[in-house]
Amino acid sequence: MTWPDAPGALGILWRGPLDSCNYACAYCPFAKRPPARRVLDADRAALERFVGWVRSAATWRLQILFTPYGEGLIWPWYRAALVELSHLAHVQLVAIQSNGSAPMAFLDEADRARLALWISWHPSEIARVPFVAKIAALHAAGTRLSVGMVAAPSRVDDAEALRRELPAEVPMWLNAEKPGVRFGAADRARLLAIDPAFELELRRHPTRGRPCRTGEDVISVDGEGAIRRCHFVDEVLGNLYRDDLAALLGPRACPRATCDCWIGYAHLPDLDVRRAYAADGFLARIARPADR
Repeated sequence: MTWPDAPGALGILWRGPLDSCNYACAYCPFAKRPPARRVLDADRAALERFVGWVRSAATWRLQILFTPYGEGLIWPWYRAALVELSHLAHVQLVAIQSNGSAPMAFLDEADRARLALWISWHPSEIARVPFVAKIAALHAAGTRLSVGMVAAPSRVDDAEALRRELPAEVPMWLNAEKPGVRFGAADRARLLAIDPAFELELRRHPTRGRPCRTGEDVISVDGEGAIRRCHFVDEVLGNLYRDDLAALLGPRACPRATCDCWIGYAHLPDLDVRRAYAADGFLARIARPADR
């Protein structure tokens, strides 16, 4: 039995104070600030505190996805955290969203079977050829990963080229540029040929009053330990370091009118998104091979 059906299974999306990135993509909603030492120190302390909690939480079966509001892997404390967590028996998966620009030698110290990378290609920041070469090297070394990019009508050719040049076994996903970008029928068909789940990216999903697994078997945790059901609902359910976690979890209807981000709508039971993903790779967006 594997996550999310195993007893004590919980997914955690963790986001600390980090608010800087080494890339500056015009379409990206995440931070483009230069790093500030005060923020970096706070982020490091928050992450080390969280790793300490995970170390002591052996009664849980955890899958952890770091979703920094910036680029985390360029900082050594994220690389150290991934290595340590990958070796904890009760951590089934630890993954991070990244642009892939960081040095990757740290992976040699990790348990690659339980570590995964969710890597986004940013064409304005790195050319396709060196990006694909890095992904191919990671894949050849046995790194579990998914790769994707933000899709817009002007980037359809880029998306097709990326899919064509990536190793065939590496799953590729597409996010639709938002808000307000519309795709013609031809572009839509080309993008769906790359990622059939892109259809879910093309609409806002009405969610108010609908069941959602967030707050039940997956939660969002910030640097202070505040627990929310997901990144998009402000209500604080409790604190990871002070409260009984099990008592905070339970089924809840979504309070938002709509949801249009994968890390949100993927947990809507009636969309059945999870079925298409490996049970031990869902939070890293690692899809099952098409023939399974």
